[in-house]
Amino acid sequence: MGINKLVDLNSFRTAPLLSNSEVKILLEELETNIFNADWITIGIMAPCDTKAIETLQTISKKYSSIKFNNLDSLHSDGSVFLKGNQKTGNVFVRSENGLGEGILITCQYDEEAEESNTFGPLPLDFFQN
Repeated sequence: MGINKLVDLNSFRTAPLLSNSEVKILLEELETNIFNADWITIGIMAPCDTKAIETLQTISKKYSSIKFNNLDSLHSDGSVFLKGNQKTGNVFVRSENGLGEGILITCQYDEEAEESNTFGPLPLDFFQN
């Protein structure tokens, strides 16, 4: 079963392994949504805080307009959920057991008539290329 659209990820609790061609197709669709949004929030489910922070940094490295504050002050033990808000630059991390692994991207809009959409889970290394 190939993953050819972002909606195909909706049934996953943890990010699936993706082929290079699947990453390319999904990234193209995701970028269309990101560039049309007013801002994004990013949720990262990871096995530890350092992996979550590294993953967030790969997104900031790929997109210069997506920056976050105070990453050095973040710490949480065990499996974590990290949430970053592009609009405010704020990032929070908390311990949370029982989560899968992956990145959730929510496209947000200033106009209330526009409905936010969440995409993922994407693999933690999705933005490394």
